[in-house]
Amino acid sequence: MKKLVVLGAGTAGTMIINRLRPKLGDDWQITVVDQDRTHLYQPGFLFIPFGMYDEQDVVRERRDFIPQGVDLVISEIEGIDTDQQTVLLANGPDLEYDELIIATGTHPTPSETPGLDGPAWRDTVHDFYTLDGAVALFDRLQRFEGGRVVVNVMELPYKCPVAPLEFAFLADWHFRERGMRDRVELVYATPLSGAFTKPVASAKLGHMLEEKKVLTETDYYPERVDADRNVLVSYDEREIPFDLLVTVPVNMGAGFVGASGLGDELNHVQVDKATFLADGHENIWALGDSAALPTSKAGSVVHFASEVFTTNFLRRIRGLPMLEAFDGHANCYIESGFGKALLIDFNYDTEPLPGKFPLPGIGPFTLLGESEINHWGKMMFRWIYWNTLLRGKDLPLPSEMLMAGKEREG
Repeated sequence: MKKLVVLGAGTAGTMIINRLRPKLGDDWQITVVDQDRTHLYQPGFLFIPFGMYDEQDVVRERRDFIPQGVDLVISEIEGIDTDQQTVLLANGPDLEYDELIIATGTHPTPSETPGLDGPAWRDTVHDFYTLDGAVALFDRLQRFEGGRVVVNVMELPYKCPVAPLEFAFLADWHFRERGMRDRVELVYATPLSGAFTKPVASAKLGHMLEEKKVLTETDYYPERVDADRNVLVSYDEREIPFDLLVTVPVNMGAGFVGASGLGDELNHVQVDKATFLADGHENIWALGDSAALPTSKAGSVVHFASEVFTTNFLRRIRGLPMLEAFDGHANCYIESGFGKALLIDFNYDTEPLPGKFPLPGIGPFTLLGESEINHWGKMMFRWIYWNTLLRGKDLPLPSEMLMAGKEREG
C-alpha cells in the first residue's frame, strides 16, 4: 500500500485531503499530522478585537473536518528525512511516505524582532494574528481612552496581506462609534511603498487613508521596539512613538522545514509556482502559506490552488505529465468600516482592476469599490469556509483568474 502523508491540518491540509480521499483508491493510505486538535478560522481574528466575532465563531474540532479513511495524528513534527522518506514525530512512531504534502502554514514570530515580545507584549504591544492575541486586544481596546495607535507590519511576506490595513479602517470606525476619534491618532506603517502598491489600486483607493485621517509611514522596516520609550525604530533610525502598537510580527514557516533543508530564510518551502512541487524533490509538495509563492498568503489562494494541485497530483502518481498550471489567482475582501468592504481579484501577472465579480457587468460584488454587499460577502464567507471550502467542495468559480467583467485601464 502506498502512503501519502500530509503535514498540517489547517486550511490547506484539510482542503486537500478532502479533495484527494475520494479520488485515491484503497491502495493509498492517507495520514495527516497536526500538533493540536483545534481548527481555527483565522480570517475571523480580525473581527474579535472589535467585538464583531467571539471565540465560538472561529473555533471547531479538527476531527470534524477530516474525512473517513484518513488517519489523524496529533504530534509535533521534529523533522523530515528526505533520503529515507520519513517524517520524524515527537509523539509516536516515525511515518514513512511515498508522497509528502507540507501544509503547516506560516506563523507570527515576535521573537524575531528585538524588544517586541518583552514586558510590553500584550500591554502596550499587541497582535491579532493569533486567537489569544485577538482576545487580549479586544480587552485592551475596551480600556483604551485615547492616544497614538500605530498599526505596523514587521516584514514581508505575511499571511492575509490586507488584514493590517483592514484593522486600521475598522479602528477608525470603532473609535468614531465610541465618540472618541478626535482623541485617537491612527498611524499605518508598512515596508511597502504605499498602502496600495499596484498602480490601478493606488489610483482608485489611495485616498481612503487620507479621508479617514490615518497617517501613513511607508518604506518602513522596523529593526526593534524600544518598549521603555514606547517607540518603534526602523533600520534607518526613523522613530514612531505609540501609546498602543498593533503589530504584524515576522511570519515564519515551521522550524522543521528549515532544519530539513527544504525552506528559504523564513522556513517557507521553495516550490515551482505553477505546480507546487518542492525544488529538487520529486515527491514533496507544499501548499498554502507554507509555500514560498510570489502571491498572497491567503485562503483564497489555497482554494484556487487546490483545484490545480489535485489534477496534477493525480496525473503524476499515475505516471502522466502534469498539465495544469496555477496562475497565482487571489481574491480578497477588504473591510473598510461602516458596514462596507472592497474586493480585489488578481494573479501573478495581472494587478487588481475595477469591475464586477463574479458575473461580468452584474456582480453582485464590486471590484476596487466600496459597497455593503462586499461587506456581507466577507461576513458570509465564514459559513462557506466551514461548510464548503474545508470539505473540499467546489464553488462555481474557476481556479484561473478571468478578465471578463474587469475594466482595463488606458
